Amino acid sequence: MEWYENRILSAKNGTNPMLIKELKGGYAVFGDVQFLPGYCVLLPKREVNSLNDLPLEEREQFLSDMSILGDAIIHSCNPIRVNYDILGNTDNYLHAHVFPRFKWEKEERRRMPVWLYDSSNWQKKETAYNPKQHDEIRNSILDYLNKHYS
Repeated sequence: MEWYENRILSAKNGTNPMLIKELKGGYAVFGDVQFLPGYCVLLPKREVNSLNDLPLEEREQFLSDMSILGDAIIHSCNPIRVNYDILGNTDNYLHAHVFPRFKWEKEERRRMPVWLYDSSNWQKKETAYNPKQHDEIRNSILDYLNKHYS
């Protein structure tokens, strides 16, 4: 099995190359695409279909970790805001997208959900994660989490 076929299991067993850090309520992973530099995903500790499938304590920890990941992105990327999305419509398991939003985005894009960007952004070589381009941000997010998250 390839790591991306089960992102949660691969984060647990250390084979997910996008893993930034294990948190109390989930796994912070860097986005496969970076058309919005600093985009991350929070994966839960176990596979469930939705946030509501977690017991309240785990749910609270997951949501807290999601906001802390947002803090790390704000610190590392200086966006004008962070958008949080928990959808599960395509990948039918709980995961939270954490998107930085930037002043340099066209205003009509900034005012709309990220999902209204051209779908090619999710497959283009130019927007794919590239360590040479993106590891400074990724490492900054990790440094923030290491310093501010216990």
